Amino acid sequence: MLQLDLAEPFIQTGWFPFLLRFWPVLCIAFFVSLFATPVLRFVARKTGVVDRPDEARKLHTKPIAYLGGVAVFVSIVAGVIASYFLVKVPMVYQPFPVVVLVGMCAIGLTGLADDIFEYFDPWWKVAGQLVAAAAMAQQGVGTRVAEGFMRGVLGISESICNYPLVEAGAFMPDPITLTMITGVIIIVIFVLGACNAANLLDGLDGLLSGVVAITCIGFIAISVLIAMNMTPEDLQNIAKRLPKNLFLSNRGESITLIGANIVLGLSVLGAVLGFLVYNFNPASIFLGDAGSLLLGYLCIVMVLMLGESGQTYIVVAGLIVFALPILDTLLAIIRRKMAGKPMSEPDSNHIHHIIKRTLHSVKLTVLSLYGISMIFCMLGVALVYAHITESIRAWVIYLVATIIFGGISLLALHAARRHEIG
Repeated sequence: MLQLDLAEPFIQTGWFPFLLRFWPVLCIAFFVSLFATPVLRFVARKTGVVDRPDEARKLHTKPIAYLGGVAVFVSIVAGVIASYFLVKVPMVYQPFPVVVLVGMCAIGLTGLADDIFEYFDPWWKVAGQLVAAAAMAQQGVGTRVAEGFMRGVLGISESICNYPLVEAGAFMPDPITLTMITGVIIIVIFVLGACNAANLLDGLDGLLSGVVAITCIGFIAISVLIAMNMTPEDLQNIAKRLPKNLFLSNRGESITLIGANIVLGLSVLGAVLGFLVYNFNPASIFLGDAGSLLLGYLCIVMVLMLGESGQTYIVVAGLIVFALPILDTLLAIIRRKMAGKPMSEPDSNHIHHIIKRTLHSVKLTVLSLYGISMIFCMLGVALVYAHITESIRAWVIYLVATIIFGGISLLALHAARRHEIG
């Protein structure tokens, strides 16, 4: 991103003028996706990279082109690159982290290989996700979530959190601390979990791409809320947590990742909206593993970047916004454990399968799940608003989110059990 003089106030006069600075990112990502998707669809059909019907869990009856993930990847990268040249923001905002692009490449390539090669080893996909997680941890993107969790939730003192277990050296500018180790573990769990959660949800035309679009709107709203209420003291607290090896254009001035998070949110939003034109029922192209794993990764990257200040409630709010894929994955784990089945065994009892058996329509099922995702999105944004303004009780948001999450879980498990019994 281009940067302006630090003397310019980083808190804008209003959220709309602030957000308007980033509009080129959304437009470029959208139009690149709109034009790249049919090109990739043509290539997929000509090369035979298609998704063939599968009675166990796939509902389409004819082969559908893959490579939609490549179109989404290209579009997101186009939006990110545009941010460096077309978006002007104050210098306190960090440029978009290069390590996120490294992670995108690692996950996108391994997912693409799985789409192309029928007998591709799934462990290579896991390896790609681990590379992405390692890159983020090495550059400090997400590790600050750990300190907020240990100090705010577990009550561990700052001295213990940051006590150097291994001293810094020539090849290690930062000491290894309990915070760093915990941060790496959190990043790995989050990345693996989000990638596979998005992959499991990608079961109906337009479902994952639409849910990710709604999720991005939630992340953007949270980021703007934080930016509008950020104080110099907040920046100082964030700056204290910056690791020495963090890539910055100017370490003394570029501090917060909020601008980068908005860039990523708008890039992904534009890309999936352009793709959704061809992916909504009846779909003519699918995301494939390259797309679903990539979108899951980028969603969790946005959650982790929200946690830069170490405030746990913001990370929780981000997870609430992303709750639908998380819910579907947790139910799949519980369901298969109860049935004594391996986790890798497919079934037809995901949330979208259950709703479709009730509504008998792919479109209505997808729109219903969009509605559920919107509810979680509003709850996540409301939680941040409640903490910042104190105009509503935060515990009310937690309670409502828990009731909805638990209620859907119980209904889904009951419906899945009835379907198995016959």
